Amino acid sequence: MRTVDFARLNLQEGDRVLDLGCGEGRHMHAVYFAKEKIQAVGVDLLFQDVQKARQGFLDFPDLDPSSTRSFGFSVGDALKLPFADNTFDKVICSEVLEHIPDYLGAVKEINRVLKPGGFFGVSVPRYWPERICWALSEDYHNTPGGHVRIFRESQLRGAVEAQGLNFLKRHWAHGLHSPYWWIRCAVGVRDDDNWAVKLYHSFLAWDIVKRPLLTRLLEKIADPLMGKSVVMYFHKSA
Repeated sequence: MRTVDFARLNLQEGDRVLDLGCGEGRHMHAVYFAKEKIQAVGVDLLFQDVQKARQGFLDFPDLDPSSTRSFGFSVGDALKLPFADNTFDKVICSEVLEHIPDYLGAVKEINRVLKPGGFFGVSVPRYWPERICWALSEDYHNTPGGHVRIFRESQLRGAVEAQGLNFLKRHWAHGLHSPYWWIRCAVGVRDDDNWAVKLYHSFLAWDIVKRPLLTRLLEKIADPLMGKSVVMYFHKSA
């Protein structure tokens, strides 16, 4: 389930790409196979997630002998990235900043490691769908490692622009996912066995794998109306 649009990120052959807060690797795997010449680097605070992301590459190896792709992982802190200044052509940070108390420090680090002329794609939960989740369930956000804030678009955009990056465009994503989280929050966010949760989860899994025309059309309608995520793209001046 990809949130950041690589075309809007201007992904190119030969790019060195950082996926900050890579989790179990959904963007890492997509970046790696998007181009024949790519260097994908994933960083996450949790060693277990980094292990799972790496295992994904081992389970589905690159079978193209002509490609010069590479990938690497590091366990690291978004406030102190283990990279030199101006290292990456592109930086992805998807559904991460809402977990970090000092998100401004993380944005500053992203700017530091991004090359002049580079592009930055960031996503966070959209304000009003997220506000419903918080209203329905304390457990949704009041847990270790959970969401510590709800961003307004202007707040996030302003924080990135304050680092000197130029705003390019914005869109919403995962409109079909908002009702799933509202259901989870209503019945108990830890209740994986609830029939409504299981049924909707099966629908989403089917949609992700099959991508039928019907749900693609529904998603185009739902994304601007109730997209779970807001995605923004920025450019660092050369």
